[in-house]
Amino acid sequence: MRLGLIIAGLALVVDQITKVIFLGMLRPEGVMETPFFTDTIIEVLPVFNLRMAWNMGISFSMFDGGGATTYILLAVQIAITAGLLWWLRSLKGSLIVTATGLIIGGAIGNIIDRARWGAVADFFDFHVAGWHFATFNVADACISVGVALWLLDAILNRHQDAPSTSGAD
Repeated sequence: MRLGLIIAGLALVVDQITKVIFLGMLRPEGVMETPFFTDTIIEVLPVFNLRMAWNMGISFSMFDGGGATTYILLAVQIAITAGLLWWLRSLKGSLIVTATGLIIGGAIGNIIDRARWGAVADFFDFHVAGWHFATFNVADACISVGVALWLLDAILNRHQDAPSTSGAD
C-alpha cells in the first residue's frame, strides 16, 4: 500500500504544481471566478498548445451541467476515490499498485479543483489539422495512464486467474 500512496502523492503534487503554474500563465491577474475562459493560447509545438479551459463535467465535458451537478459529481468522485483507497490495501503486485496510485492521485487532484472552483482546470491542447483532442491536465493524464496500466496488468496476469484446463485438480 505504501508504494501506491507514494505514487498517488507524487501525482497529486505534480498536478497541483502544474495547475498553479498554468493558471498563473493563462488567467489574467486578479480574475478568480469560474467558469472563466481565456483567449490566451500559448503555442508550444505545431500540434500542442497551452490553453485555459474549465471542465464543469467529467471526461470530455459529459454531465457539464453546473449547479447541483457539480456537487453530485464531487460526491461521486470522493466515493470512488475512497473505494480505490480501500481496495489499494489488498492489492499485490507493483504494476497494479502503481496504476491504482496514479488513478487515486489524479482523482484527488481533480476533486480539489471541483471543490475549490466548481470546475476542473485543463490546459493541455493537442491538435492536428484543425481537430482538437479534449483539453486535459496532469491529473487526467495520470488517471488515463493508470487505467492503461490496469488493463496491461489484467493481460499480463490473466493466466494466473484462469481456471486449469488439465482436468487434474
